[in-house]
Amino acid sequence: MSDKLEKLVEELSTLSVLEAADLVKKLEEKWGVSAAAPVAVAAVGGGAAASAEPVEEKTEFDVVIKDAGAKKIDVIKVIRQLTSLGLGEAKALAEAAGSKVLTGVGKDAAQDAKKKLEEAGAQVVVE
Repeated sequence: MSDKLEKLVEELSTLSVLEAADLVKKLEEKWGVSAAAPVAVAAVGGGAAASAEPVEEKTEFDVVIKDAGAKKIDVIKVIRQLTSLGLGEAKALAEAAGSKVLTGVGKDAAQDAKKKLEEAGAQVVVE
């Protein structure tokens, strides 16, 4: 790796999760691209042969807070338990609707996180 790239990696490693997410958004806007994973689109009109193909089951899930609810402090505590985020970062996640608390986790971990967050008072979806 070139010296220039190593310096860049070191600088990026100091960013918080929220700063890194903001950086992604700014780069997407600047370059006119999306960092979202590409979604495979099945061809329509395949008839019976297309419907006979096995459907891959989703193995990675995102846990997203839709609303922190009235007990925001309890929700922040759960976010901190589930992640390695500091208080300020966890608070920012709790306050921003649509924030992903966990990304790319297994089904059991996602359901467990959803249950804990809902018990704390948040409205949560697993995507």
